[in-house]
Amino acid sequence: MPDLTEYKCPACGGAMEFNSKLQKMKCPYCDTEMEVEEFQELHSQANTSDSTNQWTKEETAGIHIYICESCGGQIAADGSTGASACPFCGSPVIMSGQFSDDLKPDYIIPFKLDKKEAKAAYQKHLQGKNFLPGIFRSENHIDEIKGIYVPFWLFDTDATADMKFNGERIRTWTSGDTEYTEHEFYQAQRTGEIRFSHVPADGSKKMDDILMESIEPYDFSEAVPFQSAYLAGYLANRYDVSAKERLKRARERILRSTEISFEETVQGYHSVTTQDSHITLHNTSSVYALYPVWLLNTTWKNKKYTFAMNGQTGKMVGDLPFDKQAFWKYVAIRGVLIGTILSALTCILRLL
Repeated sequence: MPDLTEYKCPACGGAMEFNSKLQKMKCPYCDTEMEVEEFQELHSQANTSDSTNQWTKEETAGIHIYICESCGGQIAADGSTGASACPFCGSPVIMSGQFSDDLKPDYIIPFKLDKKEAKAAYQKHLQGKNFLPGIFRSENHIDEIKGIYVPFWLFDTDATADMKFNGERIRTWTSGDTEYTEHEFYQAQRTGEIRFSHVPADGSKKMDDILMESIEPYDFSEAVPFQSAYLAGYLANRYDVSAKERLKRARERILRSTEISFEETVQGYHSVTTQDSHITLHNTSSVYALYPVWLLNTTWKNKKYTFAMNGQTGKMVGDLPFDKQAFWKYVAIRGVLIGTILSALTCILRLL
């Protein structure tokens, strides 16, 4: 059976959690605080049997059963779950085998924002939405808010590009009663190299790629070497999509970014279009990291809406219901107002 790790407070024996505000480990029972590195070292000394063995294929497949060290309850989790909470006593637990050996992340960006701030960001996200159903704010309810470390592959690569662009300049002038327009066409060529660092692509099948990309960017300068103590109090998944599989999506983003970067250097034209593009990637490498995400699920009229917040920056994204009746009412009112103004102007002109 895979190992289950629970981080106990050295003072009272309660379950320690990583506190995003303090950026330290803190016991919610006796308020004991410790630096992550200090606590990790203490825990490692106390638990010399911490997962170091390679799992077999049979162990990593399907559903796993874990035993909570606090209450003895059984916890069921799928093969990609790396951190959770005991459903019986609520103690935060880590499936430590999920992050051992080749599955161990290289880096982690710790949570900087807590659940309270995630709720506030959600309420702010609802503000200023003109065509949001009026009763949505009061009738929808948050089914769950969970902080989860999402696995990401981060790619470094050099892109060498040879590109040709068509530029157009337009000049207009008037001579007598005639207006002239002149179009001049030019060709510009750009050749060079651009370096990309830590281009992210989520490594979880459970996460929507577009949703995860929408809450970017993350500041990798705040990433630290992975220590499992950071997972205490949060959910976490290990990757179930390989770096090789994720490279395809990262490559698409890199190629597009390269084209945009080179096109921005072609200036002095009214319009610029790409005529030809040859881009090659080389010196490509990847690292495995966990990034913090708050996920909020709400229900309204039996339909679920999912929102995601960057646990480092607070950027919130998510789809909202659209009130068609309110939209067409707005269009109708605007139409009446514009019609009234035009009629009034017509009457004034006739009187002059």
